[in-house]
Amino acid sequence: MSNVLILLFLAALVFHASSDSNKIGICHGRVGNILPSPYSASLLLKSNGISKVRLFLPDPTVLPAFNSADIELMIGVPNENLTYLASPDTNLAVDWLRSNIFSFVSPDHIRYLVVGNEVLYKDTFYSQYLVPAINNIYKALQILGLDKKIKLSSAHASSVLSSSYPPSAGAFDQQFLSVLLPMLQFLNLTGSPFMVNTYPFFSYINDPINVPLNYALFGPDAVPVKDGDLAYTNLFDATIDAIVAAMEREGFKGIPVIVTETGWPTAGHAVATKENAAIYNGKILERVRNRVGTPKLPGVPVEVYLFDLYDENLKSGGEFEKHFGIFNLDGSKLYNIDFS
Repeated sequence: MSNVLILLFLAALVFHASSDSNKIGICHGRVGNILPSPYSASLLLKSNGISKVRLFLPDPTVLPAFNSADIELMIGVPNENLTYLASPDTNLAVDWLRSNIFSFVSPDHIRYLVVGNEVLYKDTFYSQYLVPAINNIYKALQILGLDKKIKLSSAHASSVLSSSYPPSAGAFDQQFLSVLLPMLQFLNLTGSPFMVNTYPFFSYINDPINVPLNYALFGPDAVPVKDGDLAYTNLFDATIDAIVAAMEREGFKGIPVIVTETGWPTAGHAVATKENAAIYNGKILERVRNRVGTPKLPGVPVEVYLFDLYDENLKSGGEFEKHFGIFNLDGSKLYNIDFS
């Protein structure tokens, strides 16, 4: 085996081992004015054995607290910064990384940079800048010697799919392919994951006739959805495999999928209860812990970040948007869930 192949093999092993796909991550949104301090949040994660967190913004008041806590970080690059970072001058991206992220947190603690969040769903103005920004940040990481350590991707809403039923018919919306195809090429070349935010809760409340509640909630009595030789008993698995099928349809096989957001609210809707949140998030934890994979890819673990650490009282939208928190502001749990 050549030295180059050996290095690539070792890099792949490091990526697989350090991603801790059998450990849950948690998103820490901060759209609120009564939230505990970032330092308190980092201690709460550590005390519950949670070693991975997604931060949506590179907030200089937040990053230092997690840097000192030795927690693996997934850090967002805001949508509104994409135009600047898409500039052909790579030095701008180098300076941006240094001044906005590496001045406050060691690269040793960063696992992923999420370049844009749901751009194709809610911020389409920035879609033309998304892949150029990713490429530019990657070049900046190469200059800084961090391209093997820190993985780049972008988080998509599951609505990026135009077809998801049955999962084997998964296909991306044609209007997004001009962005998605070069992004998939980048992910494939750099060994980076496809990131998706998926919420069976929203699927249920938007279409309760076709999405049974027990199918959204991993119910033991859910009627399986047959797809050839495979059977799906929950929407979470079906969504992941539809994403995989959509990538394969475009000629990309083997790109891992990371769920960068999923969760269940505890108030604001008839099915937004603590009991349902405990069931849904508990099942997600169980699956991650046991590395069960999906019907299409059994035994291939899916890395997951639960949303959200706390309720966010200033979130817009329906009342339930404010109530995805797993912990109370005093650090106690809203419902029984075991992170050990």
